[in-house]
Amino acid sequence: MKPLWRDEFSIDSATDSYVTRRQFSKFLILTSLGMFVGNLWILLRSWFRPQTAFAEMTIGSVADMAVGDVKLFTYPSTQDPCILIRTSTDQFAAFSQKCTHLSCAVYYSKDSDQLECPCHEGYFSAKDGSVLQGPPPRSLPAIRLRREGDSMIATGVQI
Repeated sequence: MKPLWRDEFSIDSATDSYVTRRQFSKFLILTSLGMFVGNLWILLRSWFRPQTAFAEMTIGSVADMAVGDVKLFTYPSTQDPCILIRTSTDQFAAFSQKCTHLSCAVYYSKDSDQLECPCHEGYFSAKDGSVLQGPPPRSLPAIRLRREGDSMIATGVQI
């Protein structure tokens, strides 16, 4: 005697889990097409997005810093800590203070003339922000600077 529910649900479980080659190929083609369209959308958005304009901000006076001194500031917003280093009498470098590995704060070591991340022992060049050692995947974002008389002015972020 056949149960009543078999008549109402006539799906055979053995053939239900079987996928034909045509169905599998159709799934792969549609998935690939979806990924292609998604990547194309990301590419178009990156080409046509408006460029970020940064406001200029006075960081401080050049006379207040000796060679090897640092000044901490925030730029472009108050949530973005940065560090300004006077590397020589007429050279200055400024970088984001967030490590590119896990956003720990980097500090300047005058003895080794490099920026150090104490969390995972990442080291960056104080001249250009490039990775010297450790787990950070990329260089520190540089802050563009302009000197007007005795003032240092931040003009943008170079990623």
